[in-house]
Amino acid sequence: MKAKVWLEQLKASPRKKAMPVLSFPSITLMGISVKELISDSSLQAKGMKMIADRIDSAASVSMMDLSVEADAFGSEIRVFDDEVPTVIGSLVNNMDEANALAVPPVGAGRTGKYIEAIQKATELITDRPVFAGVIGPYSLAGRLMGVSEAMINCYTEPEMVHLVMQKATAFLTEYISAYKEKTGAAGVVMAEPLTGMLSPDLAAEFSEPYVKQIVDAVQDDDFIVIYHNCGDNTIQMIDSILRTGAAAYHFGNAISMKEMLTHIPSDIVAMGNVDPAGQFKNGTPESIKEETKRIMSECCPDHANFVISSGCDIPPTSSWANIDAFFEAVKEYYDSAAN
Repeated sequence: MKAKVWLEQLKASPRKKAMPVLSFPSITLMGISVKELISDSSLQAKGMKMIADRIDSAASVSMMDLSVEADAFGSEIRVFDDEVPTVIGSLVNNMDEANALAVPPVGAGRTGKYIEAIQKATELITDRPVFAGVIGPYSLAGRLMGVSEAMINCYTEPEMVHLVMQKATAFLTEYISAYKEKTGAAGVVMAEPLTGMLSPDLAAEFSEPYVKQIVDAVQDDDFIVIYHNCGDNTIQMIDSILRTGAAAYHFGNAISMKEMLTHIPSDIVAMGNVDPAGQFKNGTPESIKEETKRIMSECCPDHANFVISSGCDIPPTSSWANIDAFFEAVKEYYDSAAN
């Protein structure tokens, strides 16, 4: 099925399947560590298949490992057994280092394994679309320069930031194109959370044009970009976000989904935003059911373009009792609404 046709059918459905960013918790189903998961494409595909067999989701969404692209550039990565990998230090601290920064080939670091994983996943999962996870250009630049430094540099060294952004964008365009051409994926979920910490004006300058450049290069009827931003400034910068031209948008729990939907055209799908840490990881089946139904009751009646989801990537050690309860709550909400 063409990705845009699938998206239109999802929007038109009166009972929309949930679409959480759910992949890392496969480690508890398989009895492995995060370190093992991120190092083995077959385990990633197997985990996605096990999750797809367990839950009735709108699509299978790979993990948001926001270290993998920085790893390809040569960043030092700290890997954990039960937490998401993180980037240590920075590669670019001045203009000379920005000029010297080499754009890696697709396949560098773990990127080849991740492409293989999605190719294997699409062979195993045939009853719903499969989406790869990638980082957004400004969020990648933040990992190459350091998060705080990337924000400060927007004021003090804007030319350096733009240069790093150009290189990040060049790599991401080729990386996403490889997913499009080699894997059978329906698209990517692009995580651009660091942009959510910028002012709307800075986001419009340092993120929007680069995201749009990527979207324009890779998106078509068969392959779409779902833009994710879990920052707390997303409502203020929504016009800039929408100008990126992504096919759908995904927001975190830092904002009111009900308010966000008033700013999004009714023909564009918007997803969110049950708290991944507070509910999926640290909540209870009762609390996540209550929160899921609250969000759906606020958003579903007036917004046919809304799809319930997690607010971000669900943490690796999240309780499967809570994950199952989330899907039960979605079913119970629609059952109740139909009566």
